[in-house]
Formats: sequence, C-alpha cells, structure tokens
Amino acid sequence: MFSVAKTHVNVGVIGCGNISSIYLQAPQKFNILNIVACADIDMDRARAQAEKYNVPRVCTVEELLADPEIDVVLNLTIPKVHAEISRAAIKAGKSVYSEKPLGIERDEARLLLEEAEASQLRVGCAPDTFLGGGLQTCIRLIDEGAIGTPVAATAFMVGHGPESWHPNPDFFYQIGAGPMFDMGPYYLTALISMLGPVRRVTGSTRISFPERIITSQPLHGTRITVTTPTHVAGLLDFESGPVVTIITSFDVWSHKLPCIEIYGSEGTLSVPDPNTFNGPVYLRRAGETEWSEVPLTHGYTENSRGIGLADMAHAMRSGRQHRANGKLAYHVLDIMQAIHDSSTEGKHIDLNSMCDRPAPLTPGLHTWEDDQVQ
Repeated sequence: MFSVAKTHVNVGVIGCGNISSIYLQAPQKFNILNIVACADIDMDRARAQAEKYNVPRVCTVEELLADPEIDVVLNLTIPKVHAEISRAAIKAGKSVYSEKPLGIERDEARLLLEEAEASQLRVGCAPDTFLGGGLQTCIRLIDEGAIGTPVAATAFMVGHGPESWHPNPDFFYQIGAGPMFDMGPYYLTALISMLGPVRRVTGSTRISFPERIITSQPLHGTRITVTTPTHVAGLLDFESGPVVTIITSFDVWSHKLPCIEIYGSEGTLSVPDPNTFNGPVYLRRAGETEWSEVPLTHGYTENSRGIGLADMAHAMRSGRQHRANGKLAYHVLDIMQAIHDSSTEGKHIDLNSMCDRPAPLTPGLHTWEDDQVQ
C-alpha cells in the first residue's frame, strides 16, 4: 500500500511505444509522479526512451513487477494484452494505470477489477482528457444550467483510418480495435463526465472494406485483412435522460460533422475534440442568433496525458476515489462491447455495469495540490 508519508509515487512503465513519450514527460507537470524504471519486449526501444527522458533504470517486465520500490505500474502495452499485464501488476502487489481500453473483453476486465478490490489496490485507465480545461469548462457549464436540462447529444469520430500515417496500422483493424475501441473511449468518457452513466445501448456495425492497403512507411503496399467493424453507429440511453447518437468510422473520406454537441432545454453546447485538452467551447442559448466562444475556466489545456495518473496518485494519498478509475473504464468497455453485441444480436442491450460521474475539478486549477481536488 502507498505510504501517506511519501511525497511522490514511484512509477514503472511497461510499454515504450509512441504513446510513452508524453507519459514519460508527465513528472515535469506533476511532481507527485516519479518514473523510476521502464520495460518493453523490445529492450532497445526501452533503452532509447529511458535515455531520452532520463529514466534511471531499464529492465525486463518480470524485474519491474518484482521491484518493491515501485508503487504503480503504468501499462502502455497494446490493447490485447492490457488486462493481462494489469492483472500481473495487481498480483505483484502494485496499483496499475492503463492506456485505453481497460481490456478487449468484459470478462477479463471484470476479473481485473475484482482482483484489485480484493487486494485493496487501485486501477486507473485512460483517457484522462476529460480532466483538461476544455471538457472541464463544458462540465461546469452543464452543471450551472447554461443549456438547461440536457435532452440529447451527438458524437462523431469519422475518418478514413490510420493506414496512411501509422507505421504499423494492422492492429487497428483487428478484434479489440476498430474505430470504436480505438477512439470511442475518448468520446464515451467525455459524455459520461458530462451526463453520467448509460443504461441501454443499441448499435449497428459493418466492415465496409474487407481489405486495406498500407500507404505509410515502412510497410507501404502491405495488405491488411480487416476482422473488426470499421463503421459503428450507436444509440445510447443515459440514466439521467438524454438520448445520444454516436458514430465512429474508418470508412469516411470527408465530413463537416461536429465532435460532440450537447442539446439542452435552453440551448446547445459545442464541445471540443475529446482527444485534446483544450477548447474551443461554444455556447448558443435559446433565442440567440450567434454562437459565443466561452473562455476556458480550468487549466491543463496543453497535452497533459498523465493527469489521470497524477490524480490517482493524490487519491492514494488522501483516500478519495480517483477520477479516471476502473469502474468508469469498465463502463466504457461495456458500452462499446454492447454496441457491437446489439448489432450482432439485433436487439437493445441493457447494461449491467454502472459508474459514478467523475467529480469535477476546481475551476481555475493550474497547480495539482491535493487539497484542491477533493
């Protein structure tokens, strides 16, 4: 267990791919984090990241898990092994914070949470972009009644897939990925942070192009066999009342759709890209003829990945619930899986999972002191 006497938590990183760079910079923003070791199946990659970001030790996964000085494992592995590595961390007596999604199947994610609870350890999970200034400003506007009672919303993440830019895009088109599992967590977590949990899901999915051709380097010309839906449409009934339409797609060449809009009884809120921490935030109330840009009321508007891990570290010290927690991440996984299940089974899916809406941050928060984020 984490000692309240410590001024920081020692973090060991497993997985040193592209996403690790921003996390390895997190201690520069959040003093409570102290990254002491990193591991990867590619030791050269681990050594390169350690040298670049001044991580004192490179080791194997097994050595990292056995290190008694490490309090939290930061799990940045590929999605299909997220739950496996996180469970290994829990079995080693360490709390864990994982990249999204929590897992690719409900059963493995549920087992992870049960084992963590039995060991009195923490599970956290990305995304943490909802803790940024843009989305926290939107949360405050909704809570203050700026658009009245939310009645509906739309969320769109559409494009033509990552094969034109990602160096190794094959996994995006396999089970456990696709547009919903890859990008859906940003949109669903943002919606839950604003509107609360979902009670029922309906979905329709398709594989529009059974084969993709990589146009990026170094695998230019390689063909990908697609095994997971690449156009996913969902209808979400929220516990608090709103009906929300979400579309995620790798099959769209161009569009003019918003990222997220919240429709209320007294106006509409235009929400920024939930894969970012910044704005802009726009508001248009009933009777108004123009949109107004709303100044952001919260800090952390630059790329602040790691803020969820820092929040978990502070929560470990104070005993409160951390915001990017396992129950939230499991609810997001349940929603994504239910959208696919609904399409396959041809029926509504009533969700068995539930979570609390994460506590909003304090307006004007620019430093991460624990007494400000109770």
